[in-house]
Amino acid sequence: MPDSVPFSAPPTQPALLDAEGAAALVASYAPVSVTAAVKDIGRIDAHMGRFIALSPICLISTADATGKQDVTPRGDPPGSFKVLDEKTIALADRPGNNRLDTLRNLLENPEVALIFLLPGVNETVRVAGTARLSVDPALLESMAVQGKAPKCAIVVSVRQAYLHCAKALLRSRLWSPDYVQPKGAFPSISRMVGDQIGLSEEEKKKREAATEHAYKEGLWAPIQ
Repeated sequence: MPDSVPFSAPPTQPALLDAEGAAALVASYAPVSVTAAVKDIGRIDAHMGRFIALSPICLISTADATGKQDVTPRGDPPGSFKVLDEKTIALADRPGNNRLDTLRNLLENPEVALIFLLPGVNETVRVAGTARLSVDPALLESMAVQGKAPKCAIVVSVRQAYLHCAKALLRSRLWSPDYVQPKGAFPSISRMVGDQIGLSEEEKKKREAATEHAYKEGLWAPIQ
């Protein structure tokens, strides 16, 4: 386990604004530009449809009935995220750790928001709407990878859709090698989680082997 935590906060906890101060701060920002104000077209047009069709990864945000939020990445080969029509998109639910944070949240609260990314492109596509689950055989079969269809799909009725500017990805230099960490900069995820929850060295090694097997054999279907 690391000897110390590399916190980067200032030496004292920051002062926080009260509700009145926060409202005054927000009001002090410059007005929204005309283009930004109208760019949400509420549907998937040809440009966003092509972007989503080529995208291999998106981030999906959900919340439970009390508003507690979760954001999770969804990755697939290009073409797996489906634009069914200009108001409907679908994404597969692939095998995971079975926490089912996204699916459980959708049982309580259908509101979702997504950001689609495309490697090498600094703009993103943002979508929001409501979601339901589907086990429609034709839809699931269209999402099959290596002959393995997902157990279900998340089908989103689009309410909001727009292209987002490149500033965040340019600032982060996401697609450049500048901040790429060398292999071995971090222990395996099994070892880090093992440190966090107090597993023995033997159990960490077992979980490392199981995770490696899952990465090789269980990306598209659960390991039996």
